[in-house]
Amino acid sequence: MPEFTKREKILLVILGLVSFLAFVFAYYAFFDKDPDVAFKLESGRAVPVIQNVENTSKETTKPSKIVVHVAGAVKNPGVYELDEGCRVIDAIEAAGGQLPEADIAGINLAKKLHDEEKLYVPKLGESPANSSPDGRININSAGLEELDKLPGIGPSLAQRIIDYRNQHGPFKSIEELKNVSGIGEKRFEEIKNLVKVN
Repeated sequence: MPEFTKREKILLVILGLVSFLAFVFAYYAFFDKDPDVAFKLESGRAVPVIQNVENTSKETTKPSKIVVHVAGAVKNPGVYELDEGCRVIDAIEAAGGQLPEADIAGINLAKKLHDEEKLYVPKLGESPANSSPDGRININSAGLEELDKLPGIGPSLAQRIIDYRNQHGPFKSIEELKNVSGIGEKRFEEIKNLVKVN
């Protein structure tokens, strides 16, 4: 058996320590890592975790619903449930589309609808005002031409009423007309018996 000098024994001990430390470093560096965060091991196969999270968020972000009444010159008048943010054109399509005799020129097809709103599509030669049994104009559905017929309300003020309705939603009462720029107490008194909100 070969005999080692004291110096050789010291070198062998140092070499052994270096080899051990190298092994420990290599183990922790390459074999003792957590699995990739995008995957987890389940029953011997990799399952993408991120995909499951995306599917969950899609299921929890369902659009809210509104209910609107579509009447007049449409194929299937009735009450319809639509996604919040839908427009007048979407409600007409939900009711089967307009009839050939429908007059949609005075209707704002791009207007957003609100819950509990009634949409009336007039026939040619008819207006939402004429369709009302009491002859009053519905300020929540009347177009520019119908509003223009009110005393003291010209095209400019009629457009302001429509703009206010589009920005703030349907009028809750006829008194809310006084919030429209240009309609004071005196003008309101002239038209209050000629309008309604539903």
